[in-house]
Amino acid sequence: MRQGRDKGSKHKGRKGERKPGKRPATNRFQDPPDTSNIAPPRAFAQTPEIRKLLEGIGTPPAAPFKPDPFQLEALAALEFEDVLVTAPTGSGKTWIAREEIRRLIGSGKRAWYTSPLKALTNSKYQEFSAEFGAERVGILTGDRKENPDAPLIVGTTEIYRNQLFDSLRSGQDVRADLVVLDEAHYLADEDRGHVWEEAIILSPPRIRLLLLSATIGNADEFARWLEEVRGVHCGVVTRPGDRPVPLKAALLLPNQRLLPLLNDGGRLNPEIVAMGDRAREERRPPIRGHRRRF
Repeated sequence: MRQGRDKGSKHKGRKGERKPGKRPATNRFQDPPDTSNIAPPRAFAQTPEIRKLLEGIGTPPAAPFKPDPFQLEALAALEFEDVLVTAPTGSGKTWIAREEIRRLIGSGKRAWYTSPLKALTNSKYQEFSAEFGAERVGILTGDRKENPDAPLIVGTTEIYRNQLFDSLRSGQDVRADLVVLDEAHYLADEDRGHVWEEAIILSPPRIRLLLLSATIGNADEFARWLEEVRGVHCGVVTRPGDRPVPLKAALLLPNQRLLPLLNDGGRLNPEIVAMGDRAREERRPPIRGHRRRF
């Protein structure tokens, strides 16, 4: 005989008991599962192609720093004129800006360092704070404002352009003796290029401009336009040759196999091409027959 329930009461069952089909409640704040018994990923197979791909990757041996000739040439030119530096990524364009900023701050002057990306701006802020001291560096972006009266301001190009607009309305000069326009090729960007154009045109001629880019192909034409709109001579400094740190690309497969993206001839790895062909074949819809009507 089943035991009856009190009329009007709800049966909750014993503590810890759950009804069939119901999942037990989980605690969002419980400790993460123990993964100590899970084997670590196996090392990449050291095939000849992988050894060649990974060759040279790592920390280079310590050696005294020696500036490249193009870096010294750019620093000397900045004493008298605007400078456009075109050099491959990784060749040391930022060193030019850092050394010129060091000279200006040491003589009681001020500088702006602009970039198109907040992530790059934050990175440069950390780099320059470590180099010159946090009290000498400020940052201005759309959502971050710290130490705005510092002799060196790191910010997005839009913020610098907005300060130029504010100076026109207030009649006050922009507090800068040097403006570094990193990634200057954004001038050609369809959506944001007008910001760089306005920043260049509105910067007073007394402010020296240092433009840095790795992808400007018509540097001389760009420099002539700068001279036309600013009335200040613009020198062009170019680093010849390929990038000093070559790019190496690879594809990491789900089975933890590392596959070089290109073969020795510079073409796409045939194995990757075959994988793409198989994937397209699997996604291709089946061919359906058509019933003929009589």
